[in-house]
Amino acid sequence: TSETAYDEQQNMIETDLHASKYDAMIIAPLQGDMATTLVSGTDMPIFAIDTDFNAPEKISFIGIGQKDAAASGGEKAVEAAKAAGWDKIEAAYIAGVQGDSTNTARMDGYREGITGIDGAGGTFLADEVQYADAVADKATLCMEGIMQSHPEGLAIIACHNDDCAIAAARAAANNPAYAKTIFIGFDGNITAAQSILDGGET
Repeated sequence: TSETAYDEQQNMIETDLHASKYDAMIIAPLQGDMATTLVSGTDMPIFAIDTDFNAPEKISFIGIGQKDAAASGGEKAVEAAKAAGWDKIEAAYIAGVQGDSTNTARMDGYREGITGIDGAGGTFLADEVQYADAVADKATLCMEGIMQSHPEGLAIIACHNDDCAIAAARAAANNPAYAKTIFIGFDGNITAAQSILDGGET
């Protein structure tokens, strides 16, 4: 039900592993270590999707390079911010779940892409990361806090996922200081595509 429903997912995996009615299992783990422990010793083929985890029982990982994808997005965000007229390129990050491997990979990627290999990009405000547990309601609160801390506006708001980016853009929609802010998310879901067409998420 949420990115932090660890016990719920644990129960689901345990139940399905012992149900004796499945030939294989595909897991998008909330916690990689937990998934590794739960599938230990099973004969069932296990696949990781979206978020990888290390387990000898795992046949394959289905997904993308989280860090590389975020780095690419960060680079494009800097280009877009410069094109929008920002002289001072600073980026705040609205994160997912603290300590989560996917969140860490995306955050590291955004930092790398925004800063630039040679440091010629922008500034990633690493000391001001806001954790939203990957949900829109908390992202809205995070964005309100960012606007209070930076009334002058920021060039880039990078977000853990599209839901958070849409919520952040919506929260800042009536703030003139954030009219040219580049809002970037991650995942490319249908709602995000529409938000981009509507001028919300960048």
